[in-house]
Amino acid sequence: MRDVTYAMSVSLDGYIVGPDGSFDWTVPDDEVFRFWIDEIRDVGVHLLGRRLYETMLYWETADQDPSLDDAQREWISLWNPLPKVVFSTTLSEVQGNARLLSGGLAEEIERLRAEPGDGDIAIGGATLADEAAASGLIDEYRVMVYPVLVGGGTPYFPRHERRVDLELVETRTFNSKVVYLRYRVDRQAVR
Repeated sequence: MRDVTYAMSVSLDGYIVGPDGSFDWTVPDDEVFRFWIDEIRDVGVHLLGRRLYETMLYWETADQDPSLDDAQREWISLWNPLPKVVFSTTLSEVQGNARLLSGGLAEEIERLRAEPGDGDIAIGGATLADEAAASGLIDEYRVMVYPVLVGGGTPYFPRHERRVDLELVETRTFNSKVVYLRYRVDRQAVR
């Protein structure tokens, strides 16, 4: 069965965007960007909320920019053909290799898990991940922690009053002092 993963960049105090909606502190250096390129190779389908989808739309036409470097072009070659499902009640259409759904996240995840295919089912966006976490659908949390405190904003972790035991699977510290943490949900833990 395909794993459902939730991976995003986060401030040390746990936010994916600051109180003003900015996330300029998450711009990856070359080493971190290379890591994300390698990570996307293991994704079979990406589920996105509206805000993240709109942010990532840049890559749909970025290949026309002559100033892109080789790593950015490699990202585009992996990201653009990747199947995406966009969950939104306000969008009327999506671009590229994406399809639009207005609900049914749990049903969509179960459908994707039942399909033959390789690669993780990746979730991007805090609101969408919150819904998946509330239903116990996330198998792994992948956190790229940036050395900054932003003081508020949109939290990475859902704020449900339920315990989720995790097992540390991988850590990596980058030269920029960004730290990657990969945790697997421990479904066998005693409650």
